[in-house]
Amino acid sequence: MISGCGRAVLRSESKMKILTFSMVCFASVIRADDFKTNDGKEYKNVTVSRVEPDGIVLITSVGISKVYFTELPKDVQVRFGYDPQRATAYFGQQAANYAEYQKQQQEAQRQREDATAKNKAVLVQQEAANNRIQALQDRHAALQQEEDALLLRIGEAQQPGPVYWVGKTLKHYPNPQKSQLPFLQSHLKDVRREKNDTKGQLERVQR
Repeated sequence: MISGCGRAVLRSESKMKILTFSMVCFASVIRADDFKTNDGKEYKNVTVSRVEPDGIVLITSVGISKVYFTELPKDVQVRFGYDPQRATAYFGQQAANYAEYQKQQQEAQRQREDATAKNKAVLVQQEAANNRIQALQDRHAALQQEEDALLLRIGEAQQPGPVYWVGKTLKHYPNPQKSQLPFLQSHLKDVRREKNDTKGQLERVQR
């Protein structure tokens, strides 16, 4: 029967073995290696980052490269467990994933374009509304000025003409502008009518 102290020693030895095995495995993964493709291209002092069904991904001095098993000698294929059928299935899955990715990207691009077009349409509508408001405001201000000018002229036309004396009696010459009163008053009605209409349009546009 193993004592408590003996069991502790066994557990300690087991942990050491596991740690040593892990370190050996880790070292085998990260150790540098050399590869030469079937067409003579060499990859020296590289590290195998990961093994995929259709090839190996290498970390080189200039970056990351993937070398397909079909480019490598038979012994390397066997070493990394290359299976042509599995590689074909993996390649098909990758192609399908890429096609789905492209489809998603195209849909995202379409949505962005639709959003841009809608935003542009809204901006065009807002600009048109602002231009319409500005035009109505300018017209209303012009009509107000015209109304004020007409009221001034009507007031002047309603005044008596220049004065003169006949003996001790003060009289007035006829006002030459009085004949324009009917026209001025008619024009004032038209201006006020248009001003009220413009004001109504402006209120509707600003709602």
